[in-house]
Amino acid sequence: MADAPVAVPVADPVDKQAERIALAFARLLRGMGLDIPVTRAVSFAQALSLVGLTRREPVYWAGRATLLGRPEDAPSYDKAFAAFWEGRLPFGFKSTPSKLELTIVMDSEEEGAGEEGEEVQPTGPALVVRWSNQEVLRHKDFSAYTHAEFEEARRLMADIRLHGALKRSFRRRPCRKTDGRPDMRRTVRRSLRAGGEPMRRAFTRAGQRPRRIVLICDVSGSMEPYSRALVRFLHAAVVGRGRIEAFALGTRLTRITRELSSRDPDAALAKAARAVTDWSGGTRLGEGLRAFNDMWAVRGMARGAVVVLLSDGWDRGDPARLAEQMQRLHRVAYKIVWVNPLKASPGYAPVAGGMAAALPYVDEFVEGHSLDSLERLAEVIKR
Repeated sequence: MADAPVAVPVADPVDKQAERIALAFARLLRGMGLDIPVTRAVSFAQALSLVGLTRREPVYWAGRATLLGRPEDAPSYDKAFAAFWEGRLPFGFKSTPSKLELTIVMDSEEEGAGEEGEEVQPTGPALVVRWSNQEVLRHKDFSAYTHAEFEEARRLMADIRLHGALKRSFRRRPCRKTDGRPDMRRTVRRSLRAGGEPMRRAFTRAGQRPRRIVLICDVSGSMEPYSRALVRFLHAAVVGRGRIEAFALGTRLTRITRELSSRDPDAALAKAARAVTDWSGGTRLGEGLRAFNDMWAVRGMARGAVVVLLSDGWDRGDPARLAEQMQRLHRVAYKIVWVNPLKASPGYAPVAGGMAAALPYVDEFVEGHSLDSLERLAEVIKR
């Protein structure tokens, strides 16, 4: 006789009302100084969905079993439970409702933010609200930056490091595992210490090194709101001392790696501006990529490299020529990443002639309008 099928219980979804009440009670406990992680609040919400909200004892012990991590937190829990669930103060004392005046105090993460002006000390309960200027800048569009915000963004960009995806290296490295290739030279050298007996064998494995990164930034007139910030990003990448090459592309292609290698950002940008004679001019992406392919790419710079194009895709040239040059570049590059600052705009679609022609040969199509998007770009380049 075949065994009867065993019914496997399926957990019911968390009730929405129970979830809201559980989160509110957990927030009250945190305000009383108890350590209530999010996982315990979720467990409490699931327990409330099972025991219901109509009886006191199941609710009390469900919260005590899921929310408390230390026995000494029980008195505080009892007080909070009485005030929250029973609608009264602890120990049965009655109270008359009164208005609670709450003072909101603005606190900044920036050093010296409260030095100017006299600091006002709240006399009653206060809610401290913290704001971070750096967090605002990370998500703010470059086109809306002020001069002071550009200077702050430059300091934040200095922390961004670009590392290309790893590739197999011809240079082998010693390894301790026996699954590597035997290293005869090191094995013989070690055997000389033991009278010619190979007592300790040596092994090697194939090494890895990061791929070269090639950054090509569009500095035409249509990219004017973003080119200043993106060139600063190129400077931060070049001075990071990686295998990085930088180019500026407008009506012609200009290599600016040497100009951006200076540690002084203002001096580096000034040298780059003098080297690029067509700054804020027209856009000829197809001609510029043809020059890059003929002079640099097929000669080895882009072979097996990560090529990053920072452009909005607007091109005055023939889209067919751009598609042809993108196809040539795609044959030799490891990966092509296109960074378009307009991609973050609501309702954006890559319908521009140049962007539509290049997109079939792009491996990663990402945004590039803010610091946060550039940090995500660094992760895309690394993988």
